[in-house]
Amino acid sequence: MIRLFKHYIPNAVLLLALFDFVLLVTAGELGWIVRAWQLGITVGDIHERWVPLLIFAGLVQTAMVAVGVYGSDALRSMRYAGARLLVAISLGIIALSAVYFMLPSHTLWRSNLFYAMFIAIALLLSIRFLLSGLLGTAPFRRRILVLGAGARADRLRKLGDRPEAGFVIVGYVGMSAAPPVVEEAIHRDAIANLTRYVDNLGVSEVVLALEERRNALPLKDLLRIKTTGVHVNDFSTFLERETGRVDLDTVNPSWLIFSDGFSSGQMVSSAIKRMFDIVASLALLVLALPLIIVFAILVKLDSKGPAFFRQVRVGLYGQDFSLIKLRSMRLDAEAGGAQWAAKSDPRVTRIGKIIRKLRIDELPQAWTVLKGEMSFVGPRPERPEFVSDLEEKLPFYAERHMVKPGITGWAQVNYPYGASIEDSRHKLEYDLYYAKNYTPFLDLLILLQTVRVVLWNEGAR
Repeated sequence: MIRLFKHYIPNAVLLLALFDFVLLVTAGELGWIVRAWQLGITVGDIHERWVPLLIFAGLVQTAMVAVGVYGSDALRSMRYAGARLLVAISLGIIALSAVYFMLPSHTLWRSNLFYAMFIAIALLLSIRFLLSGLLGTAPFRRRILVLGAGARADRLRKLGDRPEAGFVIVGYVGMSAAPPVVEEAIHRDAIANLTRYVDNLGVSEVVLALEERRNALPLKDLLRIKTTGVHVNDFSTFLERETGRVDLDTVNPSWLIFSDGFSSGQMVSSAIKRMFDIVASLALLVLALPLIIVFAILVKLDSKGPAFFRQVRVGLYGQDFSLIKLRSMRLDAEAGGAQWAAKSDPRVTRIGKIIRKLRIDELPQAWTVLKGEMSFVGPRPERPEFVSDLEEKLPFYAERHMVKPGITGWAQVNYPYGASIEDSRHKLEYDLYYAKNYTPFLDLLILLQTVRVVLWNEGAR
């Protein structure tokens, strides 16, 4: 994996993205050539239009990221990838129209874009067809040796068996006298020289999956392996990198304290985040105001009660704040006390089903962002009634309040809507990953992937 701004990107995805960018530039140029041939004019030097070609490729590829073209499902299914590519290129062309309006001196002809769009679809589908059987093969998967043969090693085996896994486990080494869970494991005593064994297998990384680390770390072996250039990783760090979440089953306070991360308080990053929140929330409020007014009227006509409702949520450093949304439930929705939202919740009104499905009920939260109580990106704020219960049942739950809550977040784009303690546990793992690895780049990635969540109605309830 390649680490980019503290976030890991699989080698296969990065390679495919580079191919795509080159192909998008090629599609733009071929579109130009076709149109020039139709008009009977000279093609001219490509250097004269490299700026609009790069804008074309950059915006279309940004749309591809936003709609999930580089997700695991799209990498495995041509049908899935084709549908996402069509949407992405359409969104890219719409975005280009706006950019070209603001930069009229750096535009491609509309007829050029028409041809480039179809050429791009053909080229992008072709490269996926050619590489579909190659991206998941050994050359693109890291070779891992697992030290351990217990339950943790078995978890790694199951993780490596997934089609989208970026690694392949080439061996297991049992390090204790306990009966192995992974039966094919070789005991350490059967290996004369572990360093040579690692070299013979062509291992690129060794992962510690010991059940009990106290007085069990093979320090001499690990030191020799490390000095040969092979990366050595502990179990929790490896899982964090491969899954994009902090594993609550194995993590401990010392790992959180000494591991890299939790730098969201840096002055520059915080300033960039706040500046974006102010500009984006102002723009959203202005653009969405007519939509908010229309649905506020519909909410008022559909059921008794106010169009908007305020609700206390827990924010930064555990401080309470008031969140405002369009009302989507009946007034007596919580007559019996606070409760989780359920699938096909009978408390949701007719208009409420529509605005929740389209996420329109979330739009007024831009005002909360403008006030500085929320951010566009961050862990979703929970109600105090739920927080007090979750802090008792889930370890490290309070740590998610060390960053400002958001309208969308890493958990929202990676995990479907959850309404239980177990769902909260899974979402907490993603929230901790975000708090630990926050950068403006990760915020941008989350905002782009939120487009996918909204377009395909993922997780709405």
